[in-house]
Amino acid sequence: MRKSKLILCYLLGVVLATSNLAKADEGMWLPMLIGKNYEQMKKEGFKLSPEDLYSANKVSIKDAIVSFGGFCTGEIVSKNGLIFTNHHCGYDAAASNSTPENNILDNGFYAKSYAEEKPIPGLFVRFLVRMEDVTPQVMAAIQGVSDQERAAKISEASKQISASATNGTTEEGEVKDVFKANQYLLFVYERFNDIRLVGIPPQSIGKFGGDTDNWEWPRHTGDFSIFRVYADANNKPASYSASNKPYRSKKFLPVSIKGVKNNDFTIVYGFPGRTDRFLTSYGVQIATEKTNPTIVKLRDIRLKAWKEEMDKSVDTRLKLSSQYANIANYWKYYIGQTEQLKRLNIYAEKQKKEIEFMQWVASKPEYAHLMVQYEQAYKAYEPYAIHYVYAGNNGLLASAWVRNANTLAAALNKRVAKKDDQAYLTTLNEDMAKMLTAYENTYNENADKKIFAQILAAFYVDVPKSQHPTFVTKIVDDNWAGSPEATFQKYADYLWEKSALIKPAAIRDFWTNPNNAILENDPGYLFAKNLVPSEYVKANFGTVISDLETTKATLDNLYLKALLNKNKDMLMYPDANSTMRISYGQVQTYSPKDAITYNTTTTIDGMMAKYEPGNSEFDLPQSLLKAYERHDFGRYAENGTLPVAFISNNDITGGNSGSPVINADGELIGLAFDGNWEAMSGDIAFDKKYKRTISVDTRFVLWCIDVLGGAKNIIDELDVRM
Repeated sequence: MRKSKLILCYLLGVVLATSNLAKADEGMWLPMLIGKNYEQMKKEGFKLSPEDLYSANKVSIKDAIVSFGGFCTGEIVSKNGLIFTNHHCGYDAAASNSTPENNILDNGFYAKSYAEEKPIPGLFVRFLVRMEDVTPQVMAAIQGVSDQERAAKISEASKQISASATNGTTEEGEVKDVFKANQYLLFVYERFNDIRLVGIPPQSIGKFGGDTDNWEWPRHTGDFSIFRVYADANNKPASYSASNKPYRSKKFLPVSIKGVKNNDFTIVYGFPGRTDRFLTSYGVQIATEKTNPTIVKLRDIRLKAWKEEMDKSVDTRLKLSSQYANIANYWKYYIGQTEQLKRLNIYAEKQKKEIEFMQWVASKPEYAHLMVQYEQAYKAYEPYAIHYVYAGNNGLLASAWVRNANTLAAALNKRVAKKDDQAYLTTLNEDMAKMLTAYENTYNENADKKIFAQILAAFYVDVPKSQHPTFVTKIVDDNWAGSPEATFQKYADYLWEKSALIKPAAIRDFWTNPNNAILENDPGYLFAKNLVPSEYVKANFGTVISDLETTKATLDNLYLKALLNKNKDMLMYPDANSTMRISYGQVQTYSPKDAITYNTTTTIDGMMAKYEPGNSEFDLPQSLLKAYERHDFGRYAENGTLPVAFISNNDITGGNSGSPVINADGELIGLAFDGNWEAMSGDIAFDKKYKRTISVDTRFVLWCIDVLGGAKNIIDELDVRM
């Protein structure tokens, strides 16, 4: 135990030491350690204390920050549990509550009373209660354990630590590693499951600019939505009930309409998803040459098929809009990431640092082999990299019916095995009903069939013939029609005609009276069972994937241990991993090209300059056009116009969507919603020159609610500071 404590002290010393390894604008810092950044933050203009940002023992700003649905961030802005987050974070909630007759996605919606707020089944938020270092406990659990047993022991220890920390409470615990499993932290949360939609602007505002402007600056997108947390009579988490009351907030953010100017101090507080800043040059090469282009190609197939159908009717557009938006966002992301990794020459930069590292470890035998082993591991994986993308949810598993077919088969086996357990059967039938409803809600026969056939055709062309599974070769032999495209379209037509596991009505009929003999001979199931992920990987990749994963995890752990040692006098931050982080910086201009300098703010004048009636990306609602004509900007105006968005050099990534942008006084000034094209390498390599966070200005948010939405009741809830 003493050895574990010594290791912990050493690691903390490395993490917390003060230096200039990372610039003020770089880093997603752990809140409980933010005090070590305090002097730098003060120099940048921060006026509060570290305890104002994070405290485990008293109310702090962290109590106003929520993980929104596990995929975004939100912030509490009133004493009654009101949440601000992004429009794209609330998009599915609005789409699922829209019909052609009551189209709140297109028309917008603001509840004028609690009774009008819309429950969103399945949506939740989590408040962080506290975090603590549990490295000694985890390290003790894996003392003397083999590499093969390590993961299981860590999982077991993490569960025990979490259970012990939350026993007898409504809280839930989660142990996460940082610095590639060199340190372990316990995060304790309180989860609320009754979340209701309060307001959202028309998507012509919330998505203004669409895919064209996505990941771009200048930006004019009103990317916000409003929700509310509900709790039971004791202000504790509870499932949805009409008797629940608005959550009484421990802490909420005041909303500033004072505006921003260049070099103003900013904090982004949220739950960033994943970064891989310590990825080696070998990983960068695979990403740029193999993985990213393949993902882009496969997502493009889906987007084009969906868009063709969405353009045919409002009903279809509403039905497919949420999944289209989700796929489109990271379709463009992977395009941009590849482009910027190449433009910034990140591969060469990584190689340079690795050469320096090898020189440093030359006299340290425990680390000297690392880069050679990385090279060998990636060299073995590289021939399979494209195939592995096709084997996942972007490729052969992109068709939901394929995944559903295997789920149905497993459920049928359980149904037979537990035929006498009525309670289990009831739950199973409920689960199947939910799955089928979700599938039906996004099913479009024309698009789905086209996507299925085109992805198979792309697989046939892109994956080396030597890696083709037997079942693909047989499909081609049995259905050859002169070209891969025609062949797989023929096969798709056959499946859609003959299978009971593709069309929603047929699936419902099958599950009403399931028959194992019918299932085993169903052509859809005969195809799908070849794609059970674990079995597919084993059959078609052997140990290549597991070897890479195991080797890389071991090497990453040693590499970070070495870097922590090498940089022991420097301040380092861990990769993002969906846990609460703070990034700080300034509102700041930038110059992406010669003779071009971007200002920090955009206004409604720029929005109007982009306005194009009838264009789904650049149309605007009549309410906004009329208000603009009148220059009806009220107290939200600046210099005779209305601010819309601004940029800062804060370090963010996916998961930060909806995060509050907070000024030096702890006031909300914006909602982070995007990054800029010139720095889309950021998840792998932060660029201090070009990296910018794009945020919607609170003045525009409040103007939309107040002037366009007429929702004075929402404005009255807020602590608005001028």
